[in-house]
Amino acid sequence: MYFEGSYNYSIVILSIAIAILASYSALSISAKVAHTREKNRLFWLLGGSLTMGGGIWSMHFVGMLAFHVPMTVKYDGVLTALSMLTSFLSSFIAFYITKEPKNNWLKMVFGGFIMGSGIVTMHYMGMEAMIMPMEMTYDRNLWILSAIIALVASYSALFLFLRFRNQSSASWLKWLSAITMGFAISGMHYTGMKATKFHSHHEIAMDSSSSVNLFLLYGVTITIVLILLISRAAIFFDRTVLEKMAYQDNITGLPNRNEMNRFFDTYVGNKRFAVLFIDLDQFKVINDTLGHNIGDILLKEVGCRLRKFLRNGQQVYRIGGDEFLLIVEDGDQKQAENLATDILKSIKEVYRIEGNELYITGSIGISISSIKETDRSMLLKTADTAMYTAKNSGKNQYKVYNEQSGNTEIRKMELQKDMQWALDAEQFYVVYQPKWNVQTNSLVGFEALLRWNHPRLGVVSPGEFIPIAEETGLIVSLTKWTLDEACRQCRKWESQGSVNPISVNISIRLFQTDTLIDFVKDVLEKTELAPQLLELEITESMVFLDIDDIIRQLHAIRSLGVKVSMDDFGTGYSSIGLLDRIPIDSLKLDRLFTNDLETSSKRAIINAILVMAAELNLDVIAEGVESQKQIESLTELGCNIMQGYYYSKPMKVEEIDPWIKSRVLQ
Repeated sequence: MYFEGSYNYSIVILSIAIAILASYSALSISAKVAHTREKNRLFWLLGGSLTMGGGIWSMHFVGMLAFHVPMTVKYDGVLTALSMLTSFLSSFIAFYITKEPKNNWLKMVFGGFIMGSGIVTMHYMGMEAMIMPMEMTYDRNLWILSAIIALVASYSALFLFLRFRNQSSASWLKWLSAITMGFAISGMHYTGMKATKFHSHHEIAMDSSSSVNLFLLYGVTITIVLILLISRAAIFFDRTVLEKMAYQDNITGLPNRNEMNRFFDTYVGNKRFAVLFIDLDQFKVINDTLGHNIGDILLKEVGCRLRKFLRNGQQVYRIGGDEFLLIVEDGDQKQAENLATDILKSIKEVYRIEGNELYITGSIGISISSIKETDRSMLLKTADTAMYTAKNSGKNQYKVYNEQSGNTEIRKMELQKDMQWALDAEQFYVVYQPKWNVQTNSLVGFEALLRWNHPRLGVVSPGEFIPIAEETGLIVSLTKWTLDEACRQCRKWESQGSVNPISVNISIRLFQTDTLIDFVKDVLEKTELAPQLLELEITESMVFLDIDDIIRQLHAIRSLGVKVSMDDFGTGYSSIGLLDRIPIDSLKLDRLFTNDLETSSKRAIINAILVMAAELNLDVIAEGVESQKQIESLTELGCNIMQGYYYSKPMKVEEIDPWIKSRVLQ
């Protein structure tokens, strides 16, 4: 005797809706998997699996509630619970297998098979959980069709799971995918129900009442509530934990640049802001010498000290590296300067980290304006400019932005940017300043000096662009170009019968590259210049480098026949104690010594230098000579080689021949 069941179509619709919503929730949660670390990824996998598995299970048993047969039906609690566990585990295993960013087809096949098998097992285990005075048999074709639908639904779920892991926001495509998955899951259930035949071999009492099984109702209700709780927990996690990760610096715990941008994006009003741009001095040295671990601890300590300045209307941000920003609402200049003074005092106090006593200072730039008067990028840029002014002024201080200092820094940044391509654009050129022997009244050589003809700014002073080139490292390529150009010109003069030795200033940075010797060799060979016609000028600041290595390189250079002189002697860091070790041929006295020659103390210093140079067999060249009186005083002291505007300013190549002819006539 066979029995036919009937459906409550309102509950059928509800079951499909549950499948769609569960699918959408699972897709949304799965989007977090690819964007989290391994530890948090497990949380999202569990959430996605519970939502997907629980949703499929709930849909199945809501579908069972929609099905009515004319008899009393109860459910086996153990089998019902096992069916729920099967649905969850199969979803978790499938999602876990395919959790990696890249998956091959084998993982997809295996994962889809596990999930599909789990759905089929869950469905028919749930059917077996039904306790009623009838037996169940299955139509083989419809049973196979239901299994196929389960596999197709599973592969669709996995495909969409992977498709939406990089798309966390809601979209019509995600809703369309959830609807497709929901109908596929529902289709499997109702196909499986259609495959089921109910029959009995004896007469049974009919019960036409349509009461709802309370056990099943409670189970489904609890599961749906669980799905909602998981989705809500995921939203909470996303809005709190992940937002904290996105808007809070993970080293100092301070708000980061994203939070700063959000503050400015959401601000409405016309308040004036005082922005203090804080940069740590000497931090890179500590980070490079003691390691990044110590550097991170130091940043954390600085962050703790800056927290003391947090209060209503004041906020501190770490915006990157060793840079911090403090924003004061309704701040005026006096308040900002007092605050900067307190911050500098706090930063420079000793840091005791893992047995190290560390001392750092800060440079602070202050800019004051309202966002309505200027956009936020300009407010930050002017504070940054003022900070660099503080650094260039000696560090451990603050500077308030003003138009003059701003223009200076802007010009510096512009020169730094333009210098990158100025050499290729042939904007640099070499000028030559003569050196004159007073005793023989003859030319003894030229010093090659680099000049920059900027297309918009005109001729830029070397005192302005050389420090920038030193700071950026471009001085290496500029020095090499100057040396090559000067040697070519010197060889050209030699071929014309005029022997004029040339001297070229060499940056310390070339010694650091350890390529100077090879480059000098290459230039001499390429230009076919006699080595004795080339002189390299170095400065006293080289004593800060590995002096033994410097001496080794200088010996190698002199072994080529090239001469070496020490430029600006006595104006930098004293190298007198090393003069007997450093292999040089001459000293160049800075204009600091050639001025004020009337004073007895200045004459005594020059006389001492000349005596010392004579003992060391070094020539002495006086720079900055501008008058006949200076020449007479220096000659009287025993200095015979002069260089300065008295003889000539630095000249372009085409000006040299007329100058030489004019000197001959004199």
